Amino acid sequence: MPEKKTLEAAQEDKREGKAPTTQAGEFVREEMHHVREGKHGARNPKQAIAIGLSKARRSGVDLPAPTKGQSAETRKKAARDLAKGKTGAKPSPKRSRARVAVLKREGRGAASHSALSAQTKSAAKKCGAAARSAAGRKAVKTKGPMARKAAARKAERTRARRSR
Repeated sequence: MPEKKTLEAAQEDKREGKAPTTQAGEFVREEMHHVREGKHGARNPKQAIAIGLSKARRSGVDLPAPTKGQSAETRKKAARDLAKGKTGAKPSPKRSRARVAVLKREGRGAASHSALSAQTKSAAKKCGAAARSAAGRKAVKTKGPMARKAAARKAERTRARRSR
């Protein structure tokens, strides 16, 4: 069950007219915090993200199931989660406990900065250069002048460090 704070943040995103992926991002962030706090683990960052997206769909975020590129099983699960979110059905307590018990046996490294960085980079590699460039341009528009300046400084430091 998602925390009240997460549900409120997702609802605020919806009120502001943000995309379902942005709303779902709140649930993914919560999941990463849970792994870092030691509430439970995850096999890898992808699993933690999948758990967050599943929670988002079950909480009523209108995030569509993935189309091609994912297994039939994953697509079916996402469609089922979306349907559960519309009806508002709660998972059985016994099932919830079993899920947490299994995740407790997993490691905590899935939410580390290096693991998330590797996941992000591998996901970005699957997109084309044009899509990456467009994402960068979109990010720049939403940053604001001060944050953009800080990001430019950081990029400069990174380039300097890598050129050594």
